[in-house]
Amino acid sequence: MLGVTNLTTYVIGVIVIVLLPGPNSLYVLSVAAQRGIRTGYLGACGVFVGDSILMTLAAAGAASLLKTNPLLFAVVKYAGGGYLAWVGVAMLRACLKALRAPRREDHAPALSADGHPFPRALGISLLNPKAILFFVSFFVQFVNPSYAHPALTFLVLGAILQFASAIYLSTLIFCGTRLAEAFRRRRRLSAVLKGGVGTLFLGFGAKLALASLT
Repeated sequence: MLGVTNLTTYVIGVIVIVLLPGPNSLYVLSVAAQRGIRTGYLGACGVFVGDSILMTLAAAGAASLLKTNPLLFAVVKYAGGGYLAWVGVAMLRACLKALRAPRREDHAPALSADGHPFPRALGISLLNPKAILFFVSFFVQFVNPSYAHPALTFLVLGAILQFASAIYLSTLIFCGTRLAEAFRRRRRLSAVLKGGVGTLFLGFGAKLALASLT
């Protein structure tokens, strides 16, 4: 159908991959829990745009270039791991700063914003080697090379992925906002959340730096 091979397999694979915990979903959940629905969706939009850019690059042949050029993939891989580690360190610093603040501020608003969530989520998405691996080794397998309009095939595959991602991130955002009021009243609880997320991002950075195409 429209140049897509094994559509059912692709849909099942997308659902499994989307549901796997990763830096994109973790960041959106963290932002939504601390700053509400609107800010959570700003982060989600960064993920959507980042994934769309990666899909466009895959359709343009960048996936094959990364697969055949280990040096280029290594540069992207380490840049992605380094960026995730940098985000993690920033969250840990914010956590320590909040925990060292006077106790009389325990009922103050939650942690202040760490910049605009859209560009940060966009950077996390674009420099996530796991996402790049998805478009290199999984996404392109479902494109029929003999179909006359491959751009349409990529569009269909991308729409399916974005639809599944939108449902999942929306669920995380609304679940996260249930915690927002508690975080607004308890600054230290919010700080601990940010510290935990920052630690996980350091782990993501280390893990993704070791990712390979094989």
